[in-house]
Amino acid sequence: MSATLRTALIAAAAILVVVILASLFVVQQTQSALVLRFGAVQQASSVPGQSGIAPGLHFKVPLIDNVVYFDRRILDLDLPAQEVIASDQKRLVVDAYARYRITDPLRFYQSVNSISGANNRLGSIISSTVRSVLGEATFTAVVRTDRDQLMKRISSEVNTASRGLGVEIVDVRLRRVDLPDQNSQAVFQRMQTERQREAADIRAQGTQLSLGIRAKADRDVTVIVAEATKRSEELRGQGDAERNRVLAEAYGRDPSFFSFYRSMQAYEASLKQGDTRLVLSPDSDFFRYFNDPAGRGNAGNASGGGQPAGSAAPARP
Repeated sequence: MSATLRTALIAAAAILVVVILASLFVVQQTQSALVLRFGAVQQASSVPGQSGIAPGLHFKVPLIDNVVYFDRRILDLDLPAQEVIASDQKRLVVDAYARYRITDPLRFYQSVNSISGANNRLGSIISSTVRSVLGEATFTAVVRTDRDQLMKRISSEVNTASRGLGVEIVDVRLRRVDLPDQNSQAVFQRMQTERQREAADIRAQGTQLSLGIRAKADRDVTVIVAEATKRSEELRGQGDAERNRVLAEAYGRDPSFFSFYRSMQAYEASLKQGDTRLVLSPDSDFFRYFNDPAGRGNAGNASGGGQPAGSAAPARP
C-alpha cells in the first residue's frame, strides 16, 4: 500500500471519527433537550407523550442540527422589592421570590426561549399577582394573620397565568413585608409615644393607689394609736384606782406604819447622793421621824394625827 493511500485512509478515518462524535450528544439526568435545525425544532421528544429528549445518548445531523439543553431541576427567581398598597391604604415594601421547574421544554422554548426570558415573564406575572392579591388584604392580614393563605393564593394564580410558558410554579414566598422607611420611622415614633403614654398612665395609677394605701395606713395608725391610748388611760385609771384602794386599805389597817413607810420613801427620794438641798425649818413635820421612830418628835403632831411626812415636798434651788 502506497503512502498516499495510507494517508488518505487515515484522513478518512479521522473524518469519520469526527463526524460520528459530532453526531452524538449526551443528555444528563438533570437535563432535557431539543434538537434544532436552522432554528426550527427538529426533534422535540424521545419518549412518546413527553416533551423534551430524555437523558441518555442520542444522535443528530452534524453541522446542521443544534441541541438546546434545559435544566429539569427547580429554579430560583428573586424578585426586586416593590411597593404595594394594602386595602387599608397602608404602603408596604414587599420582597418576594419564587421557585419553578420546566415541565414542557418545547412550549418553554417556543414561548420564552431561555431561562432569562422566562425569568422576565414570570417576574412580571408574579409582581402583578402580588400587587393584586395583597391589594385586597389588610396590613394586619399580610404581616401577621393570613400570610400563609395569601402566599398559597399567589402561587395558585401565578400557576394559572404561567401555564402557557411550559413551567410549573413550585412556590412563591414573601421574604419580607415592611413599611417604607419613612412610614416605619413614623410608626416607631407613634408606638414609642403610645408606650410612653401607657407608662405615664400606669405610673399615675400606681401613685393614686399608693396615696390611697398610705392614707388608709395613716388613718388605721391614728385609729389604732387612739384606741391604744384610750385603753392605756383606762388601764392606768384602773391601776391608780386599785393602787389608791390598796393604799387606803393599808392606811386604814395601820395608819402609823403607813405614815412611817411613806416618810421613809420620801426621805429616800429627797436625800439622794449628790447636791441635795432642803429649805425647811428644823422642827418641820417632814423630820419628825428623825428624832422619834414613833413620829411624835414635833409638838404640832403631839396628838398623833396629821399627815404623813411624805406630804412635805423637798425644795431645790
